[in-house]
Parts: sequence; structure tokens; C-alpha cells
Amino acid sequence: MSGRPLLITDCDEVLLHMVVPFAQWVDEAHHIHFDLESGDFVNALRHKATGIALGHEEIWPLLRGFFATEMHRQYPIDGALEALHDIAQMADIVVLTNLSDEEREGRIHQLRAVGVEFPVFTNQGGKGPLLRRIVDDYRPSATVFVDDLGHNHASVAEHAPDVWRLHMVGEPRLAPRIPPHPTAHARIDDWAQARQWIVDRFKEGAANGQ
Repeated sequence: MSGRPLLITDCDEVLLHMVVPFAQWVDEAHHIHFDLESGDFVNALRHKATGIALGHEEIWPLLRGFFATEMHRQYPIDGALEALHDIAQMADIVVLTNLSDEEREGRIHQLRAVGVEFPVFTNQGGKGPLLRRIVDDYRPSATVFVDDLGHNHASVAEHAPDVWRLHMVGEPRLAPRIPPHPTAHARIDDWAQARQWIVDRFKEGAANGQ
């Protein structure tokens, strides 16, 4: 499209806090304790009355319920909005988020409420295939991908090796418990530093399949 650089960014724990508002909601509404210090999302959720961990079949409906009715609880990661504003002066920006297509409008309105009005793409599973299509459509001079989940970096490395990959965990209570992912080019959890790294990669050009 424009030939400008392109930033493709995740939303939860990159632009907006998610696990802390989710923990507050499941405590208030469902009497479930979320141990944010455990570093293990699955076993961290336990019924307060019994101490029994939730099974997968219980967790996913809670997540869907949160995104259906509680996204207003989410709030920006420190420095994220300022960094996006600066980057938007030189590059195109899109948000690539792992939500169902039915949740896309809610995410658009949620981001718009905090001043983020870039295109939003919803995805399920590894982000590499859809990201490849986005890059092919935009035809940017260079692309940077930012995400908190390692398997998404692995997926992008496989399907779009020419894209720079920045591993970021913006929630301070989670970041120390999540190691840098080996398929990312860098790990930076602070947007002030990440902004400069992104700009430097734009100047450098494509990642040359690294």
C-alpha cells in the first residue's frame, strides 16, 4: 500500500493490561483467585472456597466472558500510547489480536476509547499466516511485530522471517516470570526503550530472514 514502515502490535499485555483486570473480575464475580505470581496461567486459577484449580473447560468460558463484557476494565500499559503516537508519524500501525471475529468490534471500541484508532485484525492460533497476508498487502519498507507470547513469535518466524520480532511483556507482575523467547530478535518490556528499538529497525530495513 504505502511503502512506509509497518508496526504490527498485539494488544493484551502490550498495549493494555489484561491479567490484572481479569484477576479482579474473576475474584469479584466468580470467587476465583488468580495467583499472578505463579507464572503458570492454567494452575494459577483456583476456586476460593475449595482451593481446587480450574480445568481448561472452566477457564475458556471465563476468558470469553471477560472479553464479552469486561474490556472496559483494561487500561494502557505505561508509555504505550505515547510510543504509538510517535511511531505513527513515520509508520503505519495495525493491531493483531487473538480474539474471535465476534469480539473484534468490542476491541475496536475499547482501543478507540483510549485514543488508539488503527486497523484491528482478529486471529485465532499462531499469528504468522495472517501477519504474512497483512505484510503482503501493505508492502512496507520494514515491519516490526510486537507480542507477549512466545508461540506467536515462533509462528511469525516461520511464516514471515523478514519481519523483526520484539518480545514484550508489559505487565510488571508477569514479566520477570516469562523468559525471553528464542525466536524473537529482542526482549524489551518498557515502551520508552522499545520505541527506539522499533525506529532503529525501521531504518535498518527488512530482517533478511534472521
